[in-house]
Amino acid sequence: MVKIAVVGGSGNVAQEIIDVLVATEKHEILLLSRKDAPAASTSQGVTWIKANYQDPKQLAQILEGVHTVLSFISPSDDPASTVQKNLIDAAIQADVKRFAPSEWSTSGLEQLSWYAYKAETRRYLRDLNKDKKVLEYTLFQPGLFLNYFTSPYKSSKHVHVMEIPIDFNKRRALVLDGSDDDRITLTTVQDLANVVARAIDFEGEWPVVSGIRGADMSIGQLIALGEKIRGAPFEIEKLKADELESGTWKTSWIPKLDHPSISPEQVDMFSRIIVAGLWLAISAEAYNCSDEWNRLLPDYEFTQPEEFLSEAWRGKL
Repeated sequence: MVKIAVVGGSGNVAQEIIDVLVATEKHEILLLSRKDAPAASTSQGVTWIKANYQDPKQLAQILEGVHTVLSFISPSDDPASTVQKNLIDAAIQADVKRFAPSEWSTSGLEQLSWYAYKAETRRYLRDLNKDKKVLEYTLFQPGLFLNYFTSPYKSSKHVHVMEIPIDFNKRRALVLDGSDDDRITLTTVQDLANVVARAIDFEGEWPVVSGIRGADMSIGQLIALGEKIRGAPFEIEKLKADELESGTWKTSWIPKLDHPSISPEQVDMFSRIIVAGLWLAISAEAYNCSDEWNRLLPDYEFTQPEEFLSEAWRGKL
């Protein structure tokens, strides 16, 4: 049994992982949040702590005795990653053994401007360990959550589903012209949570990059799977790379990417930014993740897209 601090623990991906950790009945879990604890009690074995992420001294006091920190804070308005750096500094001061920064997405970030804080956090951690290992850390990278392709229907307890450019519900897709053979890593959030729970128990040193590959598919294969499951061809609109780069692309519809981290008044603007960045990133192989935990956990069976999506869409019009 170890003590685990889940920072930004009220978020939806964090909640999926907390549920699995609680179910193991092995660990003491601290849930750190900017928010006050809800009136309803948290799960047994979880202690909610209101934290000030701008105060490294307070964070270090909270992290005393903690073995592993899992960070889920997503400050897209903090490209300098001040909050994550405060957390890292506090973890070092408190002698935390393992640290997982707020990654939980993909490997390449160059086209994903809203993830600037992730890139800065990677640089900061890399520089910390440049001469000698100061902190054992890993970057959990599951690619794109397969759960998003069940929108508008939920396919996990906590993850917020939203429209994405390949829309199984309305049998349509916005795709980058020439992207049929571009490949993407797809992993269910349930598999991510299970792997993280096993990583906590892993006795060896964590790899710096923690690729988690539920499945690897081409865009053409994914759309073909959607057409098979949904029983009809998808209406495809092609996007040009230069128009995505310039922001001048036009389509008959735009996915409403109403992620909880995006304020309602910014959803329309960010939806255009994210659609463009997503396709440019896929074209640059940035959503093709590595498979470190597949190799470290050879007995773990990952959920495959056809099995998962066929079940999710069964009986739905």
